[in-house]
Amino acid sequence: MHPVLHAFLSQTAEGPAQSPLVGILPFVLIAVVFYFVFFRPQARQAKQHQSFVAALKKGDEVVTQSGLIGTVVLVEDRTVTLDVGSGTKVRVVKGQVAGQWKQQESLPAKAEARK
Repeated sequence: MHPVLHAFLSQTAEGPAQSPLVGILPFVLIAVVFYFVFFRPQARQAKQHQSFVAALKKGDEVVTQSGLIGTVVLVEDRTVTLDVGSGTKVRVVKGQVAGQWKQQESLPAKAEARK
């Protein structure tokens, strides 16, 4: 037999039989990592958003996903009415309220505080 053919056949020869579980194990581990890194935090964030939207009340200052900032005037089943300034009222779907609006200090004030 030719030495190259002999080397090829010796590499392709079956060794001890492996369990099918050993072949599937890496995919299972990848799925577990994806669950804990991507899906679980996203589900937790969605749950927090749902509880925030359910707890909206008159007088809350909120920001919508489109960037509108306003004060809640009226909370209905599926919508929220916001006063966005100068008496302008806008009806928004509750799910589009991104979160509470918190005024942040201006950047120059922070820079002066460091000096």
